[in-house]
Amino acid sequence: MTGSASRMHTQSRRGFSMRAIVTNATACLTLAAALSAQQPTVQRYTYRIELPDSGRHISVDAQAALSAPLIANTVAFDLDGAMHVRAVTLGCGEQSENARFERTATQVRVAIPPAPSREAAREAAREAPRADAMRCVRLAYDGEPADGLFISTDSAGRWTAFGDNFPNRARYWLAGLDDPSHKAQVTFVVTAPAGRTVVANGALLGTTTDAAGRVTTTWREDRPIPTYGMVIAAAPLVRHDLGPTACGLAEVAACVPQMVWTAPEQARFMPGHFARAGDIVEFFARTVGPFPYEKLGHLQSTTRWGGMENPSAIFYFDRAFRTPNGAGEGLIAHETAHQWFGDAVTEREWAHAWLSEGFATFFAALWTQHAHGDSAYRAELAQMRAQVIAAPVVAQRAVIDSVETDPNALLNANTYQKGGFVLSMLREQLGDSAFFGGVRAYYAAYRHANAMTQDLQLALERSSGQPLGWFFDQWLRRPGWAEVRTSWMWDAASGRLTLTAEQGTRFGAYRLPVTVEVTDSTGVRQRVTVLLEARERQSVILPGLFRAAPTSVTCDPARTLLAVFRAM
Repeated sequence: MTGSASRMHTQSRRGFSMRAIVTNATACLTLAAALSAQQPTVQRYTYRIELPDSGRHISVDAQAALSAPLIANTVAFDLDGAMHVRAVTLGCGEQSENARFERTATQVRVAIPPAPSREAAREAAREAPRADAMRCVRLAYDGEPADGLFISTDSAGRWTAFGDNFPNRARYWLAGLDDPSHKAQVTFVVTAPAGRTVVANGALLGTTTDAAGRVTTTWREDRPIPTYGMVIAAAPLVRHDLGPTACGLAEVAACVPQMVWTAPEQARFMPGHFARAGDIVEFFARTVGPFPYEKLGHLQSTTRWGGMENPSAIFYFDRAFRTPNGAGEGLIAHETAHQWFGDAVTEREWAHAWLSEGFATFFAALWTQHAHGDSAYRAELAQMRAQVIAAPVVAQRAVIDSVETDPNALLNANTYQKGGFVLSMLREQLGDSAFFGGVRAYYAAYRHANAMTQDLQLALERSSGQPLGWFFDQWLRRPGWAEVRTSWMWDAASGRLTLTAEQGTRFGAYRLPVTVEVTDSTGVRQRVTVLLEARERQSVILPGLFRAAPTSVTCDPARTLLAVFRAM
């Protein structure tokens, strides 16, 4: 995800004072507070959605296919109180039964029948596979979403709807387990007004038109994705095909089909910067691993973000398309990188969101290096570094921020720029072979699953043969950056140059492999590398001999470290 000028704006959640209501077809029941809090796993959501011709009222039939064996006796679906729940049933096919459920302002808690005894299970298995048939929970509900699904009219007065769930706003219109640790497959069956193109995650299975001219479109995503990326678009969109890309580098098929959907007025400007979309996917696939999804669509949309990395269906903010070339190349690269990091490999907890945003920021810079050269890459890193040091939040909070409870507040310079720059430092520390080997191993191990920072650390330790706990602790689990005061002394008789460093008054002492550039009186420049330990004061002798008098000694001349060096 990338932010627009209003990225940090968040809509206030609508409050509800309604009492918890318990409903079923025959009686009002209150579920016991002792029901298990352990959530089962959802394998696939199927959302059948009726969109209106006008207005904001939607109707949804949501089915969640639960994994077996079911060890919980309740499942709590996140669903905002603005959605009126009409019925809840258990059953995957024609066989179904009414379910006991409790409706609160934020959830629908559904009672799951207890598992049968071994004897009863054997008897049931002889008669019918009822246990498997009851593994689905279906919720029928309707209402006007308070958030999550943006329903409005565009500048031409045409009705549109765009999903915009990040970080935990799917619950405003999609019943589900709205947390990044609960990934699932998803199918959308969307009935929309005539003249609207419906796009969603995954592959298009087909469209049908009823007698009234309303069109039902089905999209199916067969890879597990986080709920924040489960979206639909319904608008008068025009499709521009980019053709098959990254052939031989796709997980699902031979190639990655890519396309751009825009409003009719912007269609003539395509492909614009999206002409590079195929090269971007190919570069990332060669660097990390095969592209993970059935397609990659790029959509002009309504979203509070500059770009939103929904798996296989990236949504970009509307203004990005109101220029002749559309969204910028850097924005496209950032959101495309998320298909691997954030979508396929998803942080298990929000505190580790840098595994998504930091990776996308760094990989966008890698694309810049690949496409435009080392100077452009260094310029991007320099800008990243300057943003880190200028951001108050970096001085106050760690990148892995387990104290902050609002995931929106984690979208800051720590998660994006510092996380991205930390990866560039890891690359410098380990070298390309070990660094990218570790990244590929990390991706392969956690593809279509969840990961934490320690999982990345272990993969990089294995690839490099180096212990990296010190690196991850000082750069990701502490606020700030290194602040170092230096002086130097040259011994003319021996040709030895000694560097003295002091650090640690504000953010503590850091372990730093520092490149030192020495310029002597003859104009000759030499670069050597020394290791500063995490101590308040130390003196190190620079390797090599310096026969001519040094005139300047510069630490970290290429600015590859998150460190500020000043003379004593």
